[in-house]
Amino acid sequence: MNTISAPHISTATSSCNSLAAFLLGFSIGGFFDGILLHQILQWHHLLSGIAGRAQDLRFQIVADGVFHAAMYVVMITGLILLWRKGHDRNLAGRRVLAVACFGFASWHLIDAVLSHWLLGIHRIRMDSPNPLFWDIGWLLVFGLVPALIGYGLLRNAGPASGPPTGGRLALSLLLAGGMASGLAALMPPRGSQPAAVLFGASASQAEIMRAIQLTGGTLVSSDPSGTLWLVHFDNPLTAYRLYGQGALFVGGTMAGGCLSYTRWDANA
Repeated sequence: MNTISAPHISTATSSCNSLAAFLLGFSIGGFFDGILLHQILQWHHLLSGIAGRAQDLRFQIVADGVFHAAMYVVMITGLILLWRKGHDRNLAGRRVLAVACFGFASWHLIDAVLSHWLLGIHRIRMDSPNPLFWDIGWLLVFGLVPALIGYGLLRNAGPASGPPTGGRLALSLLLAGGMASGLAALMPPRGSQPAAVLFGASASQAEIMRAIQLTGGTLVSSDPSGTLWLVHFDNPLTAYRLYGQGALFVGGTMAGGCLSYTRWDANA
């Protein structure tokens, strides 16, 4: 009967942990981009560089929602890999953190090359007269620097069979970082700002008003299309119930994380 030797098992487990660390670092990089640039600074949406009908705010919101959902998929995949190999004791803390840094840097490298320069779907700062300056500066700070940190950690990393405490602590920190970044993307704006809710074009005004009423919301205003609404909830958690009433995206929820942070004129 064929058996798998211990070195092969250790190598496979180490590769799995490295992939998990990379995916978590990559997703944290994506959430960092989405939270800071899409939500807080609001320098761009995912598809801000596409002209024509794509400039419609509803289209931009859907694209940002898909982006957030994709980052959750990457993060959850990394967490599943960690959970499946959580019993492993052959972890090197520096190596785990190094791979996570490479994942974080890879997100910014891919975003710069693919999104900024090849596809042109957005730039770091859309309103800048010199967008290339911001693209390169952002890549150097959040792409090159983390990669150099990862290289330094990897160069000084001990053998994978070293003390397990550092590796388990590193994975715990990554787990906490991934969960924190995912939860931060869900958080609605501070204060009593209403939630922005996007309905499909086929939904009638009566259906929308009934859906909002059933979920305990109070109408504030809407955009001219009648599909994007501002709704006040005494309890923000009840906003999730709008998905069961036909809403496509709800600000402050997993798919609509950027929605409530988007500046728009409801009376335009």
